[in-house]
Amino acid sequence: MDADLVQRCLQAGGRDLLHHPHPSSPPSPTSTTAAAAASSSSSILQSLPLHVSFDRGFYLLVKAIQELRERKDGLVVTVGIGGPTGSGKTSLAEKVASVLGYVVIVSMEDYRTGAGADDGSDVDAIDLDALTRNLQDLVNGKDTLMPLVDFQEKKRTGWRQLKISPSGVVIVDGAYALHSTLRSLLDIRVAVVGGVHFSLLSKVQHDIGDSCSLDYLIDSIFPLFRKHIEPDLHHAQIRIDNSFVCSFREPYYKLKCKNESPDGQKLYAFDQNEVETENFIEMYLRPPFASEEIKIDDWIKVRQCGTRYYLSLGDQRIVDKYFVIRPKAEFEVGRTTLGGLLALGYSVVVSFKRTCTSVSRDQLLIAAETIDTLNETFLVLKGPSRKIVAAEASKLGIKGPWITKSYLEMILESKGVPRLNTPPPVSRKLLTESQEKKIVAPKPIRVSTDNVAKFDDFVQPWTRSPPKKLDQEPAMGKWQFNPGSNIQLAPLPDSYDLDRGLLLSVQAIQALLENKGFPVIVGIGGPSGSGKTSLAQKMANIIGCEVISLESYYKPEQVRDYKYDEYSSLDIALLSKSIKEIRNTHKAKVPCFDFEKCSRDGFKELQVSEECGVVIFEGVYTLHPAIRKSLDLWIAVVGGVHSHLIARIQRDKNRAGFSISQSEIMTTVFPLFQQYIEPHLIDAHLKIQNDFDPVLSPESSLFVLKSKKQVSYQDILTVLDASKVCSSVQNFTDVYLRLPGIPSNGQLTEGECIRVRICEGRFALLIREPIREGNFIIQPKVDFDISASTVAGLLKLGYQAVAYIEASAVIYQDGKILIEVDHLQGETNPYLQIKGTNKEIVSSAASALSLDGSYTTKSYLQIILESLPADDNVPTGIHNQQAARLQELVEFIQSQGGCFNSDSSSPTREVCSTDSVLDDVQSRLRKLERWNTINMVLWTILLSALVGYSLFQKRRH
Repeated sequence: MDADLVQRCLQAGGRDLLHHPHPSSPPSPTSTTAAAAASSSSSILQSLPLHVSFDRGFYLLVKAIQELRERKDGLVVTVGIGGPTGSGKTSLAEKVASVLGYVVIVSMEDYRTGAGADDGSDVDAIDLDALTRNLQDLVNGKDTLMPLVDFQEKKRTGWRQLKISPSGVVIVDGAYALHSTLRSLLDIRVAVVGGVHFSLLSKVQHDIGDSCSLDYLIDSIFPLFRKHIEPDLHHAQIRIDNSFVCSFREPYYKLKCKNESPDGQKLYAFDQNEVETENFIEMYLRPPFASEEIKIDDWIKVRQCGTRYYLSLGDQRIVDKYFVIRPKAEFEVGRTTLGGLLALGYSVVVSFKRTCTSVSRDQLLIAAETIDTLNETFLVLKGPSRKIVAAEASKLGIKGPWITKSYLEMILESKGVPRLNTPPPVSRKLLTESQEKKIVAPKPIRVSTDNVAKFDDFVQPWTRSPPKKLDQEPAMGKWQFNPGSNIQLAPLPDSYDLDRGLLLSVQAIQALLENKGFPVIVGIGGPSGSGKTSLAQKMANIIGCEVISLESYYKPEQVRDYKYDEYSSLDIALLSKSIKEIRNTHKAKVPCFDFEKCSRDGFKELQVSEECGVVIFEGVYTLHPAIRKSLDLWIAVVGGVHSHLIARIQRDKNRAGFSISQSEIMTTVFPLFQQYIEPHLIDAHLKIQNDFDPVLSPESSLFVLKSKKQVSYQDILTVLDASKVCSSVQNFTDVYLRLPGIPSNGQLTEGECIRVRICEGRFALLIREPIREGNFIIQPKVDFDISASTVAGLLKLGYQAVAYIEASAVIYQDGKILIEVDHLQGETNPYLQIKGTNKEIVSSAASALSLDGSYTTKSYLQIILESLPADDNVPTGIHNQQAARLQELVEFIQSQGGCFNSDSSSPTREVCSTDSVLDDVQSRLRKLERWNTINMVLWTILLSALVGYSLFQKRRH
């Protein structure tokens, strides 16, 4: 399916490939006419599906660039990424550059002219002529001089030379990247909407109510969008709806205290040769019609740095002990956005100047921040790791006292909330008088009926999909406790996405600690691959607690028989004893399970103190009634790979010419979920629908270098941290499942198959082919565990085992990189893989081992197939000796997972079938109601036009 989408993208564009003839042949009138027609016509009708997610759009863009670069054979590939301010354009460009090699990002911010340096959102403030010249030079393979802009001084300070290598990629990033002046120079055009753009509209629409139409709000907050930016976005081949705004998945941790000790000594002395100094103006906007007692969480924060403005919605943070934990929640917006908010009635209630003097050390930033309103200087330690920040504070001998209040809270405590807003730093006018192209904002449209409002929302174009009203989407409600003697949380009625669920989980734990005291015992349950472990680890990183997997409580005899999917495989007595000891004595002995030996490997001591009074249990059956009764917080997680596998099966079936319902997939592939897991998730305090795609997301990428060069054990240890290195051995079998009927070129490829890895009696899944770029393989960080019944269900749906690989892996790791030595069955020499999340560290380790020039990006499946004799290499890729072993593996999988498949006549299946029918009927009724509303409005307009026309004719006669 992805390959088809990439082909459609390339057919809708490709400057040199499709529009221009080969350099050696003269241009023909026919080709020139076709090129002009292709360039002038909008590609929206041939473009990709509407509302592609950010992760999916990233994956499709990378694949499209790779294929186009291969076809162009040495020529430069140009990409334009356009969209409104705050939509996520720059983030997308940076993530693509981190994966692909030889990428040059050209920011349109560097082409601001002196006259328009205050606002890059104005098309007249962009030097399009200089940008076009630079882009033409890069396309022709020439070096070029690009401008340098000092945003503090608001002027151009010089030029810098930019070089482009053959087969390089140029990405133009900016609001007007798809402008008609540039489109003829772009191979791939990408539009990004959403992000803070839509979230700010949702916030404003909630604050001022339904008194203004969506168009009026857009013209007020983003006055240049509809007339100058939106028309260009319809020429995009890849259109991304970025729903991501802010997330605690990768937060930063901050410690703050006064920079002077009680005796007047500075706590930290900066080296003036290393420091950087920046000046910011921070403003907080209160919504119109709001009382002075409104919570500061509802205010809008705007930070000005020179000519740039950054916006965040509310005071988004978590305070845990002495740490302030914040998401990466700031997004750059135009100056006119601030002016539009002021024009809509928002008032600046607090503003102050913050001078920041900072120095960076690896993953840590140490800063001295001076607040003019408070007339004090604060020392701040900030970084992405809680442990690193705490260790640095201890190393510097800084013991506080730590301050967890924000600067805003401190100012309000000392000054109070002013009744009169401070003078705004910019004009309230939406556009300056010097601009030739003025946009007259329409008067507010009073909405009289709900039907008209829904129709107005329904007909909005994709570029400004109406934001959900806050009363229509799950609100971030407060946790409440059930009345009674026991302090128990009341379940939240709605379900939430992963980001909101993570925040609510931490808030629930903090509420329990405050009202109930420690220890707080949390349980996270859900189907295999839904994201339970990821959520638990992220919660633990924020809170600083222990995570215990229910897999530690497996019964050895059950695991030896591969029955770990059953509830009876858990040692419930030992688990209950551990929970009871944690509750009563604040310590317990937790078993350690060795899956390689299928036995327990001793116990580890778990100590719970007031400093760290939280323990998280996670597993498939964590919310079983026998377990959850002893827990304080119940969290249910569904989705993740669980839902992505369903989508993959439906795509494979469609490509093979068949159709299958989601209900049939559920009952066949996930029989355990419907019968034994789902009923326990309904009563959870917090329900999370995980739509995060860990396979496509660049945040979960693992960079891999693979080589067949022989490296000794001593050499491997030289590139690892000797104090942290650990090693292990794993034996695994990879089975490749393919659905018959899927179109193929005759050679079995990894992309056509679903790979199932059997390792230490467990099953793991890989449903998408990794990205290969240069010498690197970019793949997910982990394989995703599934049950044996899921694999048996795939076989039952018609998937066939077409190939297998057996191997033994010796693994060395030190926390930064992982080195894996794989011995494949049938291969004389082993393969070496270096893996890590940091591309530069992986590359440095490989160079230290002298692996340069010996890399391969071939999959193990391709390596094994190429080693087969020509006579035995059949189209399905099955060797004669493999056929017998494959049959054994299939019988083994069916024997372990087949017993879990539910009978079609079981009451559970009948109930699920009935529920699905009811849901389908309700969905159809909603569609009919929507179309009836539309038809009523259209007929009303038509009849009104006819009546008006008849009256006009009568008057005329």
